[in-house]
Amino acid sequence: PGWILPPLLLALLAVGHATPCAPRPNATRFVCTEPTLSTFPKGLPTTIVAISVEFTALATLLPSALAGLPRLQELHLSSNLLTTLPEPLLRPVPTLRILDLTDNLLADLPAGIFTSAHHLQHLALRGNQLQVLKPSWFRHLLQLQWLDLAANRLAEVPSEVFHPLSSLQTLDLSHNRLATLAPGALAGLQALEQLDLEGNHLGMLLPATFAPMPSLRLLFLQDNKLQALPAGIFLPLCHLHVLDLARNQLQALELPPRSPGPPLDLDISGNPWDCECQLLEVLQQVAPQLVTAHDTLCASPPRYRGREVAEVSQAGDRDC
Repeated sequence: PGWILPPLLLALLAVGHATPCAPRPNATRFVCTEPTLSTFPKGLPTTIVAISVEFTALATLLPSALAGLPRLQELHLSSNLLTTLPEPLLRPVPTLRILDLTDNLLADLPAGIFTSAHHLQHLALRGNQLQVLKPSWFRHLLQLQWLDLAANRLAEVPSEVFHPLSSLQTLDLSHNRLATLAPGALAGLQALEQLDLEGNHLGMLLPATFAPMPSLRLLFLQDNKLQALPAGIFLPLCHLHVLDLARNQLQALELPPRSPGPPLDLDISGNPWDCECQLLEVLQQVAPQLVTAHDTLCASPPRYRGREVAEVSQAGDRDC
């Protein structure tokens, strides 16, 4: 005679073989953080506007993974194991506005991956293994406002690679391997308000580096290897109110022009400042605006070595 399993045991077996994160009919959002998930869920309802598949074992995506999702606006795929993306992936979702690919294993992207992403506003590629920026990635992203390329392996920014990004407001290139910025590397970014270059290997900057960005309000250059700043490098930045130059190798200071807006928040700590008359005169104007006076020390001349820069500037130098 055949075995007849109790209903409770049948239910347990069914659960054990169920697909992780099964979608609900007519849902508008789909979220899955199942660590064992290795294939992108199928059969998602056409009503979906936001997908979050994060912290899973997802390593590949089929070209048709997003087919049948014409309303999709947000796609969050952070903290997976993606090594590549198929070029047609985004074609079925022309209304996509947010794409988050943070903390994957992407070393490259297809040249035409964003060709149909005309409405994309936020793009996060932080924490991957990208080594080269391709101009074709950005050619059609005219509405992009926020671009995060931090913590990759970028050694250069090609000239005019960001030129089409006329709507971009925030650009994060921190914690890469940039030693220089080529002429025109930041061309076209007339709407940019925040630029983060922290934690690179920048040893020098060209005088016109920031000229294409007259709207810039926040500039982060800390933890680089800057030894000097070209005269007038910050003159185009009339709206700058945060400037972080901490932990470089600077001895002399350049500042943006004073504006009627809020005072400049300035961090110059961790540099070997040369506290001669020129620096002291500049600091007498901005000393009250220093975000941190700690570890902001004079390295020279000998009479001031080891003293706080703000203290020396406020006391003045009778020889100046």
